[in-house]
Amino acid sequence: MAIPFQLLKTVAEKDDKSCALNHSNVINLGSSLSPSANHTLWLSPSGLFAFGFYQQGDGFLIGIWLIHQTEKTIIWTANRDDLPVSSNASLDLTRDGKLLLKIEQGIEKLIPQMLDPAPIVSAAMLDSGNFVLYGNDFSVIWESFDFPTDTILGGQNLSSRNLVGYPVNSSAKSDDAYWSSNTPNSGLNVQLILSHIGILFLSGGDLREHILAYSSYPSKNRSAIHRATLDADGIFRLYLHRFESSNGSDVLLEWPALSNLCEVKGICGFNSYCSSMGNKDVCECYPGFHFINASKKFLGCYKNSSDNDCRRSKYPSMLYSIVPLENMGWSDYPYSVVQMEKEDCCKSCLDDCNCGAVLYTGDKCTKFKLPLRYGRVSDNFSYTSFFKVVRDDLRIPLPDHNPPLAPTVLTESKRSLILILSISLGSISCFCFIFAIYSFFRYRRQLFRYRRLLGNANFGLTEELTLRSFSNSELEKATDDFKEELGRGSFGAVYKGTISEGNKAIAVKRLEKVVEEGQREFRAEMTAIARTHQRNLIRLLGFCIEGSRKLLGYEFMSNGSLADLLFKAEMRPIWKERVRIALDVAKGILYLHEECEVRIIHCNIKPQNILLDDTWSAKISDFGLAKLLVPNQSRTTMGIEAKAGYLAPEWKKNALVSVKADTYSFHIVLLEIVCCRSSIEINVPMADEIILSTWVYNCYMARE
Repeated sequence: MAIPFQLLKTVAEKDDKSCALNHSNVINLGSSLSPSANHTLWLSPSGLFAFGFYQQGDGFLIGIWLIHQTEKTIIWTANRDDLPVSSNASLDLTRDGKLLLKIEQGIEKLIPQMLDPAPIVSAAMLDSGNFVLYGNDFSVIWESFDFPTDTILGGQNLSSRNLVGYPVNSSAKSDDAYWSSNTPNSGLNVQLILSHIGILFLSGGDLREHILAYSSYPSKNRSAIHRATLDADGIFRLYLHRFESSNGSDVLLEWPALSNLCEVKGICGFNSYCSSMGNKDVCECYPGFHFINASKKFLGCYKNSSDNDCRRSKYPSMLYSIVPLENMGWSDYPYSVVQMEKEDCCKSCLDDCNCGAVLYTGDKCTKFKLPLRYGRVSDNFSYTSFFKVVRDDLRIPLPDHNPPLAPTVLTESKRSLILILSISLGSISCFCFIFAIYSFFRYRRQLFRYRRLLGNANFGLTEELTLRSFSNSELEKATDDFKEELGRGSFGAVYKGTISEGNKAIAVKRLEKVVEEGQREFRAEMTAIARTHQRNLIRLLGFCIEGSRKLLGYEFMSNGSLADLLFKAEMRPIWKERVRIALDVAKGILYLHEECEVRIIHCNIKPQNILLDDTWSAKISDFGLAKLLVPNQSRTTMGIEAKAGYLAPEWKKNALVSVKADTYSFHIVLLEIVCCRSSIEINVPMADEIILSTWVYNCYMARE
């Protein structure tokens, strides 16, 4: 039935005027409310609406509710994002014309928080459910109808262009919307209006008539109240409250925007889907996933496995199985859409480490990465979804009852055979046990003898374990006149070379800007560095000192620096490899600080000074060299690198440097290992993400 649009406007305007002219039960200046006093609320003239304190958990909030209800129906809340107040709070309409919420410890807050508050002369709780503040000549200076929370009442308007329902923590774009009033090109200044007779419609702009719902209750008096609410489950509904007896009221659902809760996007979290079971809608996990919190299923699900094995394996399809689900759909963008057969589609997902799930729409294979959002089961979805599940996660259901076993009859010959087998197997097991014990003790004895011999003899490896003195010409020849530069750091450039003995590769560092000290002092420093033997420290093989030329020969690291692996490599290391590298670095720093003969403060821990050998073990370089820099050169040089975020604050303040400076630098390196990005990154979406430590701290404070 079509209702004339002009009639809708006339009814709405008439309802507004009838409510606005009713000023009974005026609340005068000097009135107050408190949860702990007798005056806890201000009533409307009909006694149907109340304004005041209502209980929320262990505290109280200020709001408006329908009073003739078994349970309070809250229709408006003041500053609902604020925390509840205690029972000692009070709400005062002061004599100087302010509505003040007074909390403990002398804290006061204006209710409402108006930009340009005018003096209040009086207030009123109207029969329409509108709480009004009056100025001079009963002019309305503020009303709750202008600031709805989750409810509008009869006679209340809501400005809108197009009503849309979407999850709070989403982009609020069309892809996130799950319900709309479908009023395109309606222009601006459109209002959602609920009349007192229960007609919910849109008015204004280019619209002539757009009715969303209307009540079927033929009430001509004020024995009925209509309420349109965005409920906690995300569905917009129209309710009717009938007050026709002294026993309270009946609450009837007149219209829901959606009939199925599963149509609400975000009702179930990531990697879960909504399914209707009878009259109940429940959240379920996708195959291979588990609930984050079984008592709060809306939080979503997680997968108790990693994709690292897939990326390391030559045959990833052997690690997984495909589990199908019918009539399944979700709202995410695929990264691949290819036309192929169903069997080929499943196999393609098994071989693809990026693929978490597939939607097969009859002739197209649509592949998705995890996580998935807004999943639901519906008869309207005719396609099939396939999920890639780790084989260890699959469980084969066992039958409830095992069939009865027939009795076994042992003949005499069978008994003899079993006895012989038992004795034989027992003898073999005993022999193996004795042999294992003998082998264990023999191994321990050989190991002890080997360690003792290793401690008392050099086995011809004296040259390997002794610090060698190179000549400048030897190192020039070894490096082909310093031709191939491996890198450049705070102490000078590093070149690749090969020494003639054994054709062994070495790394030669040419020191620059170091203290011009005597040969004896320089030799002493090199000898001290050479005595630091630990598997996570770069080994010093020898040195050269000829006049002002000072060079150091180190073992060659074939896999470059940690900086190259983290920031430049096409394939970033998997998580287990990064954890191992972090532990290697930590062990090296621990040795320098606590286990070597003389405590060494590195002063320059950064990914460029952490090198990787042919087994990808991490080793620290440039330790013990900080004291060789020219006085004040260490702080100047390190000060430049402090911009990269590795140096502790005491470097900038010229304070005493301790081992804590290395610990600070290691923390920055650890963040880089975890995030696989540099401590300073210019090409980032937001300015807060440029400095890694600042970004991580902000994420931590936001619990992200």
